[in-house]
Amino acid sequence: MKRLEPKSYDCAAGCPVDATLDLIDGKWKAVILYHLLGDTIRFNELGRRLSRITQRMLTRQLRELEAAGLIHREIYAEVPPRVEYSLTALGRSLEPVIRSLWTWGNTYLEVRRTAPRSLNGVPAAAQRVN
Repeated sequence: MKRLEPKSYDCAAGCPVDATLDLIDGKWKAVILYHLLGDTIRFNELGRRLSRITQRMLTRQLRELEAAGLIHREIYAEVPPRVEYSLTALGRSLEPVIRSLWTWGNTYLEVRRTAPRSLNGVPAAAQRVN
């Protein structure tokens, strides 16, 4: 498996945002972290919660989160083997960020459901006002 090397940043004005987004970018990583906020979860349970993710993609995303130090993978020597995932202290430190994403997304979806549509299909409340 390819080893993930730490990325270097030029630390321009947006550097901290860039670094954070690199850790949680992609369709599934933030959602995986959200589900792990509650408890330790087994691989198959994560797969059930994220019903549209393939097993290969789930494995890849979990490995990347583990390599970044955000989650811990515990393998139990049992038959059949049991693998559980939990947040590390570093991963747990993202909780306010993940919860803020959930809150913002929930508000956005509510606005989209209730706001009248403009001609271009975007809710009028979400359009930029000049």
